[in-house]
Amino acid sequence: MDWTTDIGDARARVGDRVALQGNLDPTVLYANPDRIRDEVKSILAKFGKGTGHIFNLGHGILPDIPVEHAKEFVRAVKEESQHYHS
Repeated sequence: MDWTTDIGDARARVGDRVALQGNLDPTVLYANPDRIRDEVKSILAKFGKGTGHIFNLGHGILPDIPVEHAKEFVRAVKEESQHYHS
């Protein structure tokens, strides 16, 4: 899913019948690490607890994204998603 779809609404429509992938606007990776983490936390909160979310960008990574920002995105997903496992 791209970032224009609310992942909470999408999950409510499909339930646990399918996994959902994506949802972070790739331009967020231009922001500072705190903002990246905040966006990750927001998407995780909208999806809620449980399985069925493959966290990813809502589109491909842009070529000039700072490598450290991409690494922070991965770190944030790994650390913050632990709060949502059932």
